[in-house]
Amino acid sequence: MRRPGASAALGLVVSCISLAAVVWWISGQDAPKLPDTAAGWAWLIPAALVIVANFGLRGWRWHLILHRAGVPHRQRDAYGLTLVGYMGNNVLPARGGELLKIGLLGQRTTARRREILGTVLVERVLDAAVLIVLLVAITWAGVEGAPGGRGGASLAAAGLLLAAAGLAGYLWLRRRGRFERFAATIRPVAGALKVVASRQGIPLALLTLVIWCLDATTFLFIARAIGFALDPLAAMGVIVFASLAAAIPAAPGYVGTFDAGMLLGLHAADVQGGDAVGVLLLARFLFFVPVTLAGLAVLIFGYGAGAQLRRRISTAWNRSPSRMPASSSANLSDQHSRT
Repeated sequence: MRRPGASAALGLVVSCISLAAVVWWISGQDAPKLPDTAAGWAWLIPAALVIVANFGLRGWRWHLILHRAGVPHRQRDAYGLTLVGYMGNNVLPARGGELLKIGLLGQRTTARRREILGTVLVERVLDAAVLIVLLVAITWAGVEGAPGGRGGASLAAAGLLLAAAGLAGYLWLRRRGRFERFAATIRPVAGALKVVASRQGIPLALLTLVIWCLDATTFLFIARAIGFALDPLAAMGVIVFASLAAAIPAAPGYVGTFDAGMLLGLHAADVQGGDAVGVLLLARFLFFVPVTLAGLAVLIFGYGAGAQLRRRISTAWNRSPSRMPASSSANLSDQHSRT
């Protein structure tokens, strides 16, 4: 699996431009408003707990996708490598975390890496589809603070419908024996994508919707931490816009694109000045720093040198006399007495 150098270079350029625009805008605002009371800091506790639950759901979703795609795996690998993947996306270029978790799971399963790649694509397709549906629903409902306009929402809806129609048309032609050579080429990767086109994709889509609703809930708690009561649907709009902006190729951690998208969403929700800067800083910290540290810990102690050390300690502990069966201990005692 090759390192996408051109994509990394393009992402760096996009991040530099976006980050420059964000810094220029922030330089003209008031000082960031951060929590200044105990009650304000207390709002960050439920925000952190929701984030933990959310990543647990993301790990469970990948486990379900792997299971339905027929990829043998341990459930704890689905949870652990989900954290590793997000950690890698935050520190490696060109979404290197996805390649990292594919490579690590590939060492622990009989499935091919292309098949694992297909399950990761299912995750991204589900996220993109649900985000677009949410953007369209929020915009057409006329929610105050919904980012973008009806034109952009209509274009996004049209793109989603065209993609769905193209997939349906391709499957219809495949059932009639067309595109056999093309299907044989992409089958290892596209096999998992059949999950999205089947009835099994419905519960996965609903689970994805819950995941993004939890992200919006976290954002509500962050806004309350600085004393700003944000409308729940407006908070969803900000999360949707920031997440779609983060899909643009960028430097590690979606530097610049995520920040610009969130500021545009906050501006649409009438959160400006120091309030917007404070919310952005808290959101950037809570959404990225804890999962990066957790993923690094899982990588070191679950899949790196720490895991090898733990296995050696476990082996040595199991071989110690105190862990032996009573009959084995008695035999050792008899041998010692005879000696």
